[in-house]
Amino acid sequence: MAVTSHRHSSAFDDLERRVLDYAEALTRTPADATDVMVDALRKDLGEEGLVELTATIAWENFRARFNRGFDVESQGFSEGACCPIPERPPVADV
Repeated sequence: MAVTSHRHSSAFDDLERRVLDYAEALTRTPADATDVMVDALRKDLGEEGLVELTATIAWENFRARFNRGFDVESQGFSEGACCPIPERPPVADV
């Protein structure tokens, strides 16, 4: 799967690689996202986008750790698959 080798995969553009690097950094214990990472993503996504991305990563980490704490195992619903977030339609100029 391209996600596991995102740094070298042509499936991702530079922004997507930075997002995946940030997600990895926030998932480590202790989290080690750098100021450089955050500043670059803030430039790319804006403040609201960075907050939304960070909240999504934090929520998924919460769920993973909660499930591990209660020994919740995969139910096989998406065995070997992933569900990307759909692109948002462009916002109309007002």
